[in-house]
Amino acid sequence: MNLFSDVSLALGQLSDRRFLKVFFLGLGLTVGLLAGATWGLVWLVGWLLPESFTLFGYSIGLPGEIFSAATIGLMLLASVFLMVPVASAFTGLFLDEVAEAVESSHYPHLPPAPPVNWGEALKDSISFLGLILIVNLVALILYFMVGPFAPILFWIVNGFLLGREYFQLVAMRRVGRAGAKAARRRHLPEIWLAGALMAAPLSIPIVNLFVPILGAATFTHLYHRLESRDVAVSSR
Repeated sequence: MNLFSDVSLALGQLSDRRFLKVFFLGLGLTVGLLAGATWGLVWLVGWLLPESFTLFGYSIGLPGEIFSAATIGLMLLASVFLMVPVASAFTGLFLDEVAEAVESSHYPHLPPAPPVNWGEALKDSISFLGLILIVNLVALILYFMVGPFAPILFWIVNGFLLGREYFQLVAMRRVGRAGAKAARRRHLPEIWLAGALMAAPLSIPIVNLFVPILGAATFTHLYHRLESRDVAVSSR
């Protein structure tokens, strides 16, 4: 079994109702947040701008509708870039369900994993959202510098971030935060490569919204495969 087998098994389970539940929850919360942020920004612009101002003795009216439309257009443009990281953060709150669905279908011999603390899951999701936004903003500058190699840089950067996040999420369910970090250090090259495979479809609209679920499922298989290999090596 190898990395591509992990991805294939994850793809084969995408129609699982538990996967779809997490997808629609994450998507619904994301759309709701972006719509709420747009409404709030339009209201703020309308409140801050006066209806008219005086210039050289002439009263000039401000077309509030134009500014509101411009604000909505700006938020729609921003949502193209914000949709995936925000959806990833929201979906991250429920990815424990994805890992549990994978384990119940493919690893039924395992004992139930302790439930993930909601506060810890929220903290991790917010931290991941902040990290991926900051790193990608910095990488955005580098994209212009590397020219045609920008997609490769995108996969490298986001592959590391996604691999780090998903492996940590899956492994800490079984071995805790410290054990997950130790396992991540042992298997960094393969984890990074798996993250790069998850980063590749991020640029494909609609498909990119399934990446968090596909990532959690793939890394669940990856973790158990690497864990089995470690156990086999240590028992020799």
